[in-house]
Order: sequence, then C-alpha cells, then structure tokens
Amino acid sequence: MATEVVDERAQRFDSLQEKLVPLWRSIERLNQDEQTIVVVPSMTVDSPTFGGAGLQAYEERFLFLLLLLRQPRARMVYVTSQAINPTIVDYYLDLLPGVIPSHARRRLFLVSPLDGASRPLSEKLLERPRLLEHIRSLVIDPERAHLVPFNTTELERDLALALGIPMYGADPRHFPLGTKAGARRLFAEECVAHPLGEEGVGSVADVVESIGRMRERKPELEQVLVKLNEGVSGEGNALVDLRGAGDDVEARVRSMRFELASVAFDDFEQKLAERGGVVEERISGDEVRSPSVQLRVTPLGKLEVLSTHDQLLGGPSGQSYLGCRFPADPAYATAITREAAKVGARMAAEGVLGRFALDFVTVRRGGTWEPYAIELNLRKGGTTHPFLTLQFLTDGTYDPETGVFTAPGGHEKAFVASDHVESPRYRVFTPDDLFDVVARRGLHFDQSRQTGVVFHMMSALGELGRVGLTAVGNSPGEANELYERAVAVLDEEAEAAS
Repeated sequence: MATEVVDERAQRFDSLQEKLVPLWRSIERLNQDEQTIVVVPSMTVDSPTFGGAGLQAYEERFLFLLLLLRQPRARMVYVTSQAINPTIVDYYLDLLPGVIPSHARRRLFLVSPLDGASRPLSEKLLERPRLLEHIRSLVIDPERAHLVPFNTTELERDLALALGIPMYGADPRHFPLGTKAGARRLFAEECVAHPLGEEGVGSVADVVESIGRMRERKPELEQVLVKLNEGVSGEGNALVDLRGAGDDVEARVRSMRFELASVAFDDFEQKLAERGGVVEERISGDEVRSPSVQLRVTPLGKLEVLSTHDQLLGGPSGQSYLGCRFPADPAYATAITREAAKVGARMAAEGVLGRFALDFVTVRRGGTWEPYAIELNLRKGGTTHPFLTLQFLTDGTYDPETGVFTAPGGHEKAFVASDHVESPRYRVFTPDDLFDVVARRGLHFDQSRQTGVVFHMMSALGELGRVGLTAVGNSPGEANELYERAVAVLDEEAEAAS
C-alpha cells in the first residue's frame, strides 16, 4: 500500500511539473506577465549546525530573491520558520533598481509558522493544513505560480502537491545522483577525471579494505577522505592520514579527523552503516584550489552554464565551505566548465530540472592545472545567492567561454562573498546598527557604480555574531579590497561599541 501511495504521488507530481513549461516560456518571452513565486528555503539536510538563530539566518539567506519583485506584476510569498525583522525586508526592497519600494512591498507576503525548532521548514508547513490554505489563498492563479525550494526531497515534493503548484528543482527521484557515491559513478561514466577511490563502503572494515586496494594501485598514497553519501559543506567528511602507517591502517582509520569538531567516531560509524559512503584520495600538489561550476536545466530541457567560482574553504582539513570568489581563476575556469558540461548534458538527459553545481579540486603541478571532479550538488548552494544578487542588481551576463561577467554598461564585475563573517564582538550589532555602519562608512551598494557591499543572514548577529556579505567590484582585486575593508570596518565598529 505504501508503495502505491508513493507511486501515485510521483505521478501527480509529474503532471504538476508539466505546468512549468508554458510558465517558463512566458517568463522568458516577456518577463512582464503575472506570476506568483512561493519561496520555501527549507534546510532539509542533516546538519547539526543549522539550529536556532542559525536556521533562521540560513532561511533568510535567499531574501535576495526579493529582487525579483522588480518585475512589476510578480508576487512573492516568502516563508520562514520565524518572522523576519521588518527592517531587513526594507533593506532588500531598497536595493531594487528602478522600482518604487512601496509598490514592491504590496506584492510581497511574508508567512511563518512561528516555529523555531530545528526541523525542516517544509515539514513544519505540511503539519499545518490551515497555514497551507493561507499560502494557497495568496496564489492568485496556480497556473502561473511555482515553488522555489533550497533543496528537493520528498518533503518539498509533497509541499508542491499540497499547494497545487509545480516546483522549480530536481525531482527527488534523482537524489541518488547527488550522493557522493552516485556522483563518482556518474563521473566515471561520463569520462570526467576524479580522485582515486571506491564507493559502497559501509563500515570501518570496508574503509580499511578500500584503502588497502587503493594503496596497491598507488603505493605513495598519503591521505584519504572518508565521506558520508549525504553531507553538507564538508560536515560528513573525515581525513585519514596514512603517512608512516605501514600495515596498521585500521588504527589510522579509527583516529580519523572529522571536519566538524563535534562529531564522535561512534556516531560517524553508525551513519556510515546507515547511509554508506566513499573513500577517495586527497589530491595534493604544488598548489591546490577548490573551484566550482554552476549550471541549470530549464523546464524546456536546455542546459545552461551559469557561473564559475573559487570556493573559500576552512575547517580542520580545509573542507568546510566559508565563501567564494567570482569568477574562478581564468587559468582553469574554461577547463572545469568543459568537464562540468559533460555532467550537465547527462543531467539534462536524465530529466533533472533546476540548478545544480559541480565541485572540483584543481591542482597545479609544474605550470599546468589539472581538474578533478569531487561532488555533484543537486540543490542551490553557497554560491547561488551571491551570484544571483549580482545578476539581479546589475542585469549583467556571464560568458562561459571567456569566464567573464559583464554589466550592460560594459564594466566587468567580480565579487567576494562569505556566509561566515563572524566574531563574538559582532553580537553588539542589531541589523539597524549594521545599516548605520555601512551608510556612514560608505560600504552600501551604489547603484550608479554598481559596486559595494550587500549583506545577508543578518538575523544571526545578535545570537551568533555572524553575518554574510557580498562585496561587488569592477575587478577581482577591487572586490577583494572591498571585502577586506568591510570586515575591517565591522571589527573597528564592534570594538568601539564594546
């Protein structure tokens, strides 16, 4: 019976998704037709760091989508677990180029279950039929509406069904393609270079045996990564150091170093048994970087390369996502784009819809950069919001052939962005304090020059001392200087306030 229910939901969802085709054609053609965008940035992932203020901040990370209200007939329903500070909403509406903020505000509807529990937002909504009915009442024409999630699981699929509107995102049946093991198999099938490794590990014994076979193929192997099939920003990863290990590999495995300090070995071992994982070589060389390529498949089946970024990573073994630089270094941007396009074509053939990204490791050996694909993320990621913020504010375009983003006025644009601009001293700031600082210190985004700083995740200031920012400049150097100046200003102002 359960299988029949799942199949019936899948069939209904397929029918619902067909509505995206005429809607997309209309949006592409005129971008002036009436539409309703329902944003539910549910963090439907297993991540112990997304709790309390952090969860709310990540749900607010996609408030840049309010810039879509520059379309005069667009309506938006934005849902968060807790109510959003009105001054934060005003901040984004004031960024709208060529639009009267009050006109846009009338077309924005903020909805919240007022439930701050560390559970997926989609789950909270599905538990509240009356709140779902309220959201449905805000959708004037279901034929001209769609759901925008953060990632797509059965919860988001069921939410789309409950609202009666299609979802712009990958069908959850494609979920296996985005796991660590699924991605490695896909890379192999599409002849995309990727690190030496093995899939299908589910225990310490499996890890030890896989490492043994890998050392037979590559005796000089020094470090390997053990990755859970499902993990976010390196939180399901652990580093095993094999230097000087000899035959005592199991001891090294049991002393693996976790990317997230709070992870206990027993818990990791249990999750490995439940979800499975992979073991793969940690790439090393004269210089190692971690770029990514963002792509999408439209409802019309067209593959588009959207952008390239260099990721800013941190954590104990340098696998935790902190931010990004755009665009990626031209020394390897076209190479990773070419490899990503192979995977993108496969995604389009599989029927995957929406945005996804490929993470790479590029290593310089001598004077040559070599790319290795390491992950496929079938969701929006940490590079999505800063890039779309730039695109919506400037109306510029990215050329994947040259790796350059150009605004209509002819100026090239670049940015540095981070979700982790943080210090305990920043807890002295409220969002209003932050706005005062950027206004006084000349950091605010200037529409005339199309440069400056745009903030996000501001609700995490008071509890976590954390904020996100995107620094936009006319060159990578200018963007980096602006980013560093913004952080220095926050440090100075926080110290003075304390």
